[in-house]
Amino acid sequence: MEQPRHTIRAAYSESTITVYQAYSPEIGLPAVRDGRFSAGWKRDRMTWIKPSFLWMMYRCGWGAKEGQETVLAVEISRDGFEWALRNACLSSYVRGVHPDRAAWQRQLKRAPTRVQWDPERDLRLQPLPYRSLQLGLSGEAVRRYADEWTVAIRDVTPLAHRLHALVSRGELDSATRLLPQELPYPAGAESLAHLLE
Repeated sequence: MEQPRHTIRAAYSESTITVYQAYSPEIGLPAVRDGRFSAGWKRDRMTWIKPSFLWMMYRCGWGAKEGQETVLAVEISRDGFEWALRNACLSSYVRGVHPDRAAWQRQLKRAPTRVQWDPERDLRLQPLPYRSLQLGLSGEAVRRYADEWTVAIRDVTPLAHRLHALVSRGELDSATRLLPQELPYPAGAESLAHLLE
């Protein structure tokens, strides 16, 4: 079945959605231990969250890239995630979505969140013909993410390593069975209309 070009695919429950990030062990392991981001985590810079597990694997090299050795599954409230979508701006100018480049730049400066759509990845981390959402949080959104939205933080590094080993041996069926179950997220049209390229 053909996939829509822009769909948020994620593991989610009635009240939460799982997003992924990767950090050095110095930041990631205390976050897992405490269930929240600790003092070493920078609140004053943009942080990108990704609902797609395989896009995170592409970004962090299965947890092997320097500074991204600890892969976190961060369960956040759906209310928070949807607030982030409603208050987001596309990370780049798109003719037809924005009145003009100057209007986009003004919106980008004001928006606490930004959206980027990048090619989704398959198990071999090759690009697919449809897009995966990344959500950049800054300012108020970072504070809300850390202090209000985060419900739980799990270390999924062992899963990343196990999947990488299976893919390396060509055992794609076994790897597929271990992947987090991601389904199209039921974001309302009003939440996404201003975020489509």
